[in-house]
Amino acid sequence: MDQSISEHPKDPKGYTNFGNLLIAMGESSRALAFFEKALSLNHAYGSAAFGYGNALFELGRYKEAMDRFADAQNNGVNNGDLFYMIGRSALELGHSGQALAAFQRAVELNGNDLEAHFQYALALAKLGDLNTAETQFLTVIKAQPSHADAYYNLGVIAAFRDNKDKARESFKKALELNPGHMLAANGLRAIDAQSN
Repeated sequence: MDQSISEHPKDPKGYTNFGNLLIAMGESSRALAFFEKALSLNHAYGSAAFGYGNALFELGRYKEAMDRFADAQNNGVNNGDLFYMIGRSALELGHSGQALAAFQRAVELNGNDLEAHFQYALALAKLGDLNTAETQFLTVIKAQPSHADAYYNLGVIAAFRDNKDKARESFKKALELNPGHMLAANGLRAIDAQSN
């Protein structure tokens, strides 16, 4: 077991760190016990609540994950990662508005988190705010020019606006970056079929 746990058995930090390591190793179900131990030592240890929420999320227990994320927030965790995970959980639970607000907050707290920008853009598009969604997808591409999914979604927005040339260009770019991108291939076929 982790050396810091052996040396400091009453410190929740060691249990929390070991739980996070187990999640990274794909052993989320084993991680739960370590977060529970950390929280039994200090029920207000926000990092343990956040880790616990992450483990629950990985296990598909989204409602419980949301409860742990709320505990983490109530105990001082206030960063982009927390709001990103709240957004992911809210999406899984079908709460689009809550997901949108959480992703927006994640981006505000950590403007460098491209996955948060991407999820925020998807949530915006789903709720019909295509202009802001487009801006977010472009932010992703500017920072990561190889993001095929962002190009694909720009193609969808362009197709929705009946801008076939821009849609075709975006779908082609997505396929250039990821030749196996089936959605982009389907989008391109649909645009070409309309043009013929």
